[in-house]
Amino acid sequence: MSADLSLLASDLVVLASRLTRAVRREVDHPAGARALSLLDEHGPSGVTALAAADRCSQPTMTATVKVLREQGLVDRHPHPTDGRAHVVALTEAGRAELARIRHANAELVTARLGATHTAEEVAIAVAVLRDVLDLRPGPSDQEDATP
Repeated sequence: MSADLSLLASDLVVLASRLTRAVRREVDHPAGARALSLLDEHGPSGVTALAAADRCSQPTMTATVKVLREQGLVDRHPHPTDGRAHVVALTEAGRAELARIRHANAELVTARLGATHTAEEVAIAVAVLRDVLDLRPGPSDQEDATP
């Protein structure tokens, strides 16, 4: 890797973190927004799988799910094959809340991007980030639906 690419890669990590923090400061992200996003991305999941996907402890995710259930944003159903376990799924209210958060995020970033960058430039940036995160959309995403 060239020195220039290495410096740019370092900048990318720093700037991505700053962007995330800036959006969270300016947009109301309720506790559990990440869990809602994970459920949307992966579909109904057990608490242990959600905790692993979020890189938090199982007790932390259990508490998060409890709050989300009290708010009506997720629901718990018996696991289809394990009578001892439950699966957490988004409710319609949870989908609506996640859509609200994502819309607010997009509006904030669009306002900042629109004045200086074209849609094509932003599409290239998004493609690069997907490559870095190995998040290319495709049929294999559906096969790996559980975290």
